[in-house]
Amino acid sequence: MRTLRSAGVPDSAIPDMGVAAVARRRVVVRDCARHSIRRRRMTGRAMQVICLIAVLIGVTPLVALVIATVSKGAGALSIGFLLHAPTPEGVPGGGISTAIVGSGEIVAYAVALAVPLGLFIALFLFERAGAIASSIRFSADVMSGVPSIIIGIFAYAVYVERFHHFSNVAAGFALGVLMLPIMVRANEEAMRTVSVDLWEAGISLGARRSRVARSVVLRGALPGVVTGNLLALARGVGETAPLLFTVASPTFAMTLLIFNDATQPFPDAQQTAWGTALVLLTLVLILSVTARTIAWTLNRKTR
Repeated sequence: MRTLRSAGVPDSAIPDMGVAAVARRRVVVRDCARHSIRRRRMTGRAMQVICLIAVLIGVTPLVALVIATVSKGAGALSIGFLLHAPTPEGVPGGGISTAIVGSGEIVAYAVALAVPLGLFIALFLFERAGAIASSIRFSADVMSGVPSIIIGIFAYAVYVERFHHFSNVAAGFALGVLMLPIMVRANEEAMRTVSVDLWEAGISLGARRSRVARSVVLRGALPGVVTGNLLALARGVGETAPLLFTVASPTFAMTLLIFNDATQPFPDAQQTAWGTALVLLTLVLILSVTARTIAWTLNRKTR
């Protein structure tokens, strides 16, 4: 600016020269954008195509699995199939009533163990910090990746060998141990979404920590807690390996019935396996949809 004034340029012309420079820069930017827009559009479309291909690759096995299960298992479904007890191997007819009841009982034991314990541990991790909380959190992350057959061996050593018999309680214990770390991490992450200001406001008003946790934290985190627990339950329902070491008979659980009948040389047994697989697939689908629906409904109410 001083250089222009020292050169004898009038002050009235200096702003005009600044506006002209800005206009020239805009023209340069516009020209560059015009030259690159074709390349940018082609790159964007290529990325969209790649993402679509990735989605198709991921969905194709799931669709193939559902189609195969429905096509091969639909012929076995009937009221009698769901209400009658299994027949001996090689004998046609029968159903899966005992397997449905057994799976329900096992899942009930697992839920009774994992849900309250996972909730209390998540509350502890939410409230506390330090070496103990970090160790628990690290252990939960490690346990989430442990193969289910290892948990089955653990349940066998802890429960079956000690009480000298197989039972649905032992199977529920195994599934509860399997589901617990998933529930702990899901519950803690759901609680982390609750504003810390609400927690501190409740404490500053003189409320007990347990009351604040119950009335503020849990209420705000309820959608995430329900979703995480139901998804963990859906995983536990479909597990087979832990039950191999804990359940007395394959007819006492749907997953074991599928595992046993699918390897039999009898067509009726294989048909029963496909029918049971379809029932189990439907149950897992219902649990997943229920989890999403409950979470969506609770989110709307909390807003």
